[in-house]
Amino acid sequence: MHRGIYEAASGMLVQETHLDVITNNLANVDTPGYKRRISATSDFSALIDRIEKVSEDGETKLTSVLPADMPFKGRQVIGSLALAAVFSEDVMDTFPGVLKNTESQLDIAIDGQGFFSVADEAGNTFYTREGNFVVDNNGNIVTPNGMTLQGEGGAISIGNATTVEVNRSGQVIADGEVVGRVSVYNFENPTYLRHQARNLLTPTEQSGEAEAVENVRVWPGMLEMSNVEVVTEMARMIEAQRIYEGASKALMTHDEQTSKLITSFSRG
Repeated sequence: MHRGIYEAASGMLVQETHLDVITNNLANVDTPGYKRRISATSDFSALIDRIEKVSEDGETKLTSVLPADMPFKGRQVIGSLALAAVFSEDVMDTFPGVLKNTESQLDIAIDGQGFFSVADEAGNTFYTREGNFVVDNNGNIVTPNGMTLQGEGGAISIGNATTVEVNRSGQVIADGEVVGRVSVYNFENPTYLRHQARNLLTPTEQSGEAEAVENVRVWPGMLEMSNVEVVTEMARMIEAQRIYEGASKALMTHDEQTSKLITSFSRG
């Protein structure tokens, strides 16, 4: 493929990915505990070298000026050439969101770093900062989409208790009795956690395995909001759109020039 067309097309693809990430961030601006994602770009580069041979007088010269049977000396790297822009990865911004006072005893915000552990019906474990919990028909404390909040001994249940509250150390108190403690987990590199459906996270090789936080501290009656800033995301969206438009114009220019070149050769 023509190098100019390839570079312009790859630039357009990268900006499309940037726009997808930004759009998803904006869609979750009101999702409690959501952490925005940041996309990163890298260059696809190739090393440039020259092949050298030794002439009869012992001088090193380029192969273009020597016969093919001359002794081969080696290659000398003279630089690199950026061939295209490629999407590298998207990572999570772990900066905490603003805390909102809801006065609901089952709204819990983590004090500091860490993530709640929740599990679905199949036993799959996920991690989240979304702390707006409710009680289901079985007396289990669950997320709005029905995933059970995990404590030190598994799912936390209040049974048929009529009152429930959570204290600063994460203890769940139902009708005056402690029925469990909220578990909080952290990761060596949480920025590499992978988003699943909406606000659920799973570990990756780069993030490391979950490690339980010993001294759990939470804010009962508080809800951590998304850390997405609309103005920042809109500015990033405009920037990505302008870069995309520039790459699109470059693509069309290279295409027109290539077409003219092919036409001139065919006529000649």
